[in-house]
Amino acid sequence: MKIGFIGSGIMGRPMAENLLRAGHQLFVYGRRFDRLEPMLVAGALGKGTPAEVAAEADISFTVVSDTTDVEQIIFGDRGLIHGAKPGHTIVDMSTVAPAATRRIAATLAERGVHMLDAPVSGGEIAAREGTLSIMVGGEAPIFEKVRPLFEVLGKNIVHVGGHGAGQVVKCCNQIVVGLTFEGVAEAILLARRNGVDPVKMREALLGGFAGSRILEVHGQRMLDSNYKPGFKVKLHHKDMAIVMDNAQETATPLPGAALIAQQMNALMGAGDSELDSSAIMRALERLVGEEK
Repeated sequence: MKIGFIGSGIMGRPMAENLLRAGHQLFVYGRRFDRLEPMLVAGALGKGTPAEVAAEADISFTVVSDTTDVEQIIFGDRGLIHGAKPGHTIVDMSTVAPAATRRIAATLAERGVHMLDAPVSGGEIAAREGTLSIMVGGEAPIFEKVRPLFEVLGKNIVHVGGHGAGQVVKCCNQIVVGLTFEGVAEAILLARRNGVDPVKMREALLGGFAGSRILEVHGQRMLDSNYKPGFKVKLHHKDMAIVMDNAQETATPLPGAALIAQQMNALMGAGDSELDSSAIMRALERLVGEEK
């Protein structure tokens, strides 16, 4: 299948490489050649604009940082819309505001172009291994058309509703992830301040109801103070802003999510934007003067 792909960051590049390994022809665009080069070496064909990408492809994927980037890539002077033929499908796998996604989808529909919002969860490791969780919003027939490609990228693929539903579910995901980070970090801090070995504490918790993938992977990161990014603080910060904006729009009380949003604010203010978001441990350590 001829596929357009725009996004060559921590998540986008391994996703594109998995599509290439599955035998699909990829047309790619990127503003930074150093990020794009590995994809070109792997067999992708570079294009000068998003419009040129869409003109070659039947389906175009976008995996970028925020709503503004998505809108520019699709509707900018040389955006995807200017190369997409009627029947083209744009699959946005970025994390953006649900309201913006609905607006974009409606505008594309006026031009005969389909859209799916399909944000992901699982981080860099799952992107490399093709085991992402993919939550998809949009029309069911379009989802079924794209499903074989999703199956290259992920293992848990769920059509969750109409346009914007995927982004709402991603908001829910970020609440659960953020609060679990907070819980694991608080547990480590409490054990340490009581003179209990946090390594042994984590080992004990992994065998019970407190066990989780976050405790397993990111609990170890926190113990090692290893915050090499898999999912950066600045992206989690952006995502929590989307969550809180949506909470305000829908008058939904989210006190726990508000706490995580403030923890991400604290990390951003301390200059930790490029660290993995499990660095929430640092925010707690600073509160008690134990920063490493």
